[in-house]
Amino acid sequence: MERMTVEQLRKYNADNSSGKNKNKYHAKKVGSHASIKEHGRAGQLKLMQLAGEISDLREQVSFVLIPAQRDKAGNLLGHSCRYIADFVYKNKQGEIVVEDTKGYRTREYRIKRKLMLLFY
Repeated sequence: MERMTVEQLRKYNADNSSGKNKNKYHAKKVGSHASIKEHGRAGQLKLMQLAGEISDLREQVSFVLIPAQRDKAGNLLGHSCRYIADFVYKNKQGEIVVEDTKGYRTREYRIKRKLMLLFY
């Protein structure tokens, strides 16, 4: 068995740590976007807006699905449940489009999608 110095161990741990900056689905963050796929779609939508195909493009829009729960005294019992859409924009017909770029549809995403369809 080969022995390591303290410095070698620190370097090994730094190189192999799970770290807080890693995405659990292994997506690579690009600029302000959570993944390469989201970054690419943002570029497409910005071009579509410049061409006049869509309007009012917004990113990372929060929707409250279940409001915060409070008791009669106003004390917080439970935080609100929110869905954060990657993109929201208006199409040429003036309809609001809510879009999410997912590489993997999680159980949480499926539930929140159903709540979005129900309330919005």
